[in-house]
Amino acid sequence: MSVSREEIVRVEGLVKEFRTGMGIRRKRALDGISFRVLEGEIFGFVGPNGAGKTTTLKILMGLIFATSGRASVLGHDVGETEFRRRVGFLPENPYFYEFLTGREILRFYAKLSGVAKPEIERRVETLLDWVGLAHAADARLRTYSKGMLQRVGIAQALVHDPSVVFLDEPMSGLDPIGRKEIRDLILRLHAEGKTVFMNTHILSDVELLCDRVAIIVKGAIRYEGRIEEFLGVDERSTDVVLSRVDPGLAAALEERFGAIGGRGELVEVRVAEKEVRELLDRALGAGANVVSVTPHRASLESIFLSAVAEAGARDRSPGR
Repeated sequence: MSVSREEIVRVEGLVKEFRTGMGIRRKRALDGISFRVLEGEIFGFVGPNGAGKTTTLKILMGLIFATSGRASVLGHDVGETEFRRRVGFLPENPYFYEFLTGREILRFYAKLSGVAKPEIERRVETLLDWVGLAHAADARLRTYSKGMLQRVGIAQALVHDPSVVFLDEPMSGLDPIGRKEIRDLILRLHAEGKTVFMNTHILSDVELLCDRVAIIVKGAIRYEGRIEEFLGVDERSTDVVLSRVDPGLAAALEERFGAIGGRGELVEVRVAEKEVRELLDRALGAGANVVSVTPHRASLESIFLSAVAEAGARDRSPGR
């Protein structure tokens, strides 16, 4: 089967059910989800705990099987194995042999991944530098902090130079400096043309990094698309704060743009982005001063919380 250069991951109608209790009842963890990940993009898979993020990733990695539906990676069904040489994976809770050093564990994974022997040392040293562990390369893993172990996990996912990288909560356990370093590393992978699939609950990182995102809540995809589509670029509004606004100008602005807010000698007007120039022309023409112009838009957090609330309301509706 030929590998599509456009779709690296394709999920169609994926359903996963688990048996609970004595095995009589079934719990549906994934409810017919569909999405795609394109070549060379950073894709954010976002959802609250228990939403189905890790279940989806385990299916894509071939660790568990779907109840129904289809999923493919690099043009191959996820049940196949050969294509996995081109896939890197960081699980949510990686486990390592704690008696090994950082350098030794990466050598171990390089050999397991089939890295050519002459290339192993160069690749290991490069990755230790990339993830900021060169200074601790010869320390035993039992002495590493949680954040340092997370960096080892990311390094092992990259040791064989994969085409697509799956990261399950890659920022887990990292301090702000560590998160910045891992964000830079993900952007470096993006610049090299690699595809990155990232499960995360840190929404600020998603806004900074991801080209496209899907929000999953209670096993269903609520939103999927480019970040700017989620945040309503075309509907952006702007807050303009003015001073020296006489009563006549205030009345004219309220009639034209709607309710205005007053804070002492300052007046605040919220207008659509396309109306900013008109507002400024009117205000300046009437002798007012412009104190600030602040673009205002919905955040990914507000979209995320709205999706969670909608799912909760749907579950509480009559007949469910």
